[in-house]
Amino acid sequence: MPSLERKRGVGGRRQLSAPRLRADTPERAGLDPTELAHLVGEVHALTSGPRPWAAAAVVMAGRGPVIAVAEAAGWAVRYASYDPETDTGVELPPAARVPATLDTPFDLASLTKLFTSVAAVQQIERGTLGIDARVGAYLPEFTAAARSGITVRQLLTHTSGLRPELPLYDCPDDTARLALLRAEAPTGEPGVHLYSDLNMLLLQFVLERVTGRTLDALIEDCITRPLGMTATAFGPCPGAAATEDQRRPWAKADRGMLRGVVHDENAWALGGVAGHAGLFSTARDLAVFCRALLAGGAYGPARILGPDFVELLLTPPGLGFAVDQPWFMGELAGAGAAGHTGFTGTSLVLDPATDTFLVLLANTVHPRRRPPNSTPRATLATHLARAVI
Repeated sequence: MPSLERKRGVGGRRQLSAPRLRADTPERAGLDPTELAHLVGEVHALTSGPRPWAAAAVVMAGRGPVIAVAEAAGWAVRYASYDPETDTGVELPPAARVPATLDTPFDLASLTKLFTSVAAVQQIERGTLGIDARVGAYLPEFTAAARSGITVRQLLTHTSGLRPELPLYDCPDDTARLALLRAEAPTGEPGVHLYSDLNMLLLQFVLERVTGRTLDALIEDCITRPLGMTATAFGPCPGAAATEDQRRPWAKADRGMLRGVVHDENAWALGGVAGHAGLFSTARDLAVFCRALLAGGAYGPARILGPDFVELLLTPPGLGFAVDQPWFMGELAGAGAAGHTGFTGTSLVLDPATDTFLVLLANTVHPRRRPPNSTPRATLATHLARAVI
C-alpha cells in the first residue's frame, strides 16, 4: 500500500494524509513514454473519420500519484440529430459544435454502480448494513425479493438471479414503477452471475432505508465531497457531452437529442437518481476516485474507506467492481485489476498490482446507440499495461 504523509491537523495534532494527484512526466511515474504516446494516438483515432467510435473521448491515466496522460479529442457535441434513412448523424455547423476538453463532464452510465457499491461498503464498515443480511430484513415491502432470500452480497456481486432490467420507463407513474420493482422475483439461479441493473436499484432502496438519506445525498456527503470531486453529481448537467437522439425503435423512449440529462431510460423514469445510472463526472474527478481506492481508501486528508474494506470491495469477484476482465481491461487484467464500463462509452480500470489507473470518458452513443464494442477500451488498457516499467 502506498505510504502516507504526515501533516499537522487541527490543534497541532499529526494526522495521516495520502498523496494527491499531480501532473508529471511518464518517466516520473515509472511509465514508458513511447507506449503512452501510442495510447494518446489511439484516443485521437477513436474520434476521427466520418463514423468514429465516439464523437468525443477524454482519457486520463497514471501511476501512483502521477497523472502521466491527460488528453481530450473530438467533439462533446457534434450532431444535431440522427437520420435513420441514411444511418448517419446530421452534423452541426462547425461553429455550433462543442469541442471536448479535459473538463467536459460525461454521462457515466453504469460507472454509477461503483459509487453505489462504495456507499454500501461504507455502511458495511460502519455496521449499519450486513453484507450477508437478507434484503427483506430492510425492505419487507419488497415481497418477492424477501421471499426469495436475496442478500446484500448477492446484489453487490450480481448473483441474485434478478433479470437485467424492467421496463420502468413504460410505467405511468412512480406508484406503478415501485409496484413493479416490489413484485419482481429472481428469474435466474441464485448464486450464478447475471448482470442486472435491478441489483443496484434494490441496493439503492436498502441504503436509503438504513441511512435515512437519498442516494444522491449519500454519495455527495460520503464520497464526492470528502474527495473534492466537485464535478461529480447526478444530473441535470447542462455542460455535459451530448449522448443520443433517443427515439424509438432503436431506443426505449422518445426524448430527442440528449445533453445534460441521463441517457438511461430507467434512470430517467426514476427522476435521474438511480443506483445503476445517473451520475455525471469528469476524467479528473474519476482519477481522484481511482487514486483514493489505490491508496487504501484515502486521498489527501480524507478517508472514505478503511484499507480492509477497500480490499473487500476489490477482491474477486468484486463488490460492484468487475475484476480481471480482459474484454475491456486488456493486458491490465490478470493480477487483480478492477473496474467497470458504462453504456454511453465510459470505462474505468485501476490495478493495485502496478498502482496504475485508466479513465476513459466517451460518448459512443452520439448520435445514436450501436452494438457495444469494447475493443478500444481494451487496447488503451493494454498500452498502459505495456508502459509499466
